[in-house]
Amino acid sequence: MARRLERLILLLDDAEGGDTVVTSLRQPAALRTALKLAVEMGMDSTVNDATNRAALARVEAFVQSSALESHFRAHPHARPSLAEAALALAQLEGSPLADRLEIIQRAADEVVAHRPDADADDVLLWTQGLVDHGWGIDVASP
Repeated sequence: MARRLERLILLLDDAEGGDTVVTSLRQPAALRTALKLAVEMGMDSTVNDATNRAALARVEAFVQSSALESHFRAHPHARPSLAEAALALAQLEGSPLADRLEIIQRAADEVVAHRPDADADDVLLWTQGLVDHGWGIDVASP
């Protein structure tokens, strides 16, 4: 996996401005029409550019996610808990919950009991629901 990931990274480094190839791409007709309209609206200069940028962004995201997962396999103690991930997301979003790890931890524990594959967004949504309905949580006072 590490060699393949390294190869992907090297290919991405060469992707912009490197050699090009002509390829045939099957895509849903509605997507093609949407791409044309988005280009007309200024998203990119051509449908080809829009398609290439989207593919590049997706491969870059895959590489980042794969590298992070590889790191966590090698160092399991470094993987943040669901509550820590939700807290980081709250901080990034500027949520009033950002300084309330204890509330987010409680919500994370409850969410996982109902949805074992929950993510940070699920936890923040659950937390905000608890706060909005006043179920024993006062966000204003840390």
